[in-house]
Amino acid sequence: MDSDHYCERLEKLFAGNFRESHNTILCGGASEPLYQPAHRNNQLHVLYYRENYPASALHEISHWCLAGEARRLLTDFGYWYQPDGRTDQQQREFERVEVKPQALEWMFSEAAGLRFSVSADNLSGGIGASRLFVDAVSKQAQYWCEKPLPARADQFLQGLVAEFRVLSADTIFNVERYLSPSSVCGLDAFAEAEA
Repeated sequence: MDSDHYCERLEKLFAGNFRESHNTILCGGASEPLYQPAHRNNQLHVLYYRENYPASALHEISHWCLAGEARRLLTDFGYWYQPDGRTDQQQREFERVEVKPQALEWMFSEAAGLRFSVSADNLSGGIGASRLFVDAVSKQAQYWCEKPLPARADQFLQGLVAEFRVLSADTIFNVERYLSPSSVCGLDAFAEAEA
């Protein structure tokens, strides 16, 4: 299945779950991701994701599923974001706030049959994802295998399971799927660096 088709299905699934209940839609084709809350009562909140990238859509949906009601009234949920080219200290802060969204994105990716990669989102800074970050993302995904997901995240995950029929919900919540982060995070360099 091509990216456009995946994205179309994700947008329909998101709208089917949240347009009426949360007045929110998912929209691709943006040059950069952005959450834009409605400014008037008759408008929709719009969650924009980058180009036609399913991974970007799932990542932005993860942020939306985790943002509380007050944050969903703020542009980009009022989150701090330092663009690519962060310092070591800025990168550590980025990693601190990205653990839960990336763990949730991993679970969404599993349900949609997509490959997941932990993202340091700092290509020009030359700083990749730290081993601590990768481990923290893995541990958070494992935690959600044993404890309830936030309500909107669980609703969307169940929708992904039904829509894509790649894995059962029981398989998604099998903690062993999230034990080996280096095999799914595009960080095979860990093994080389530790050798």
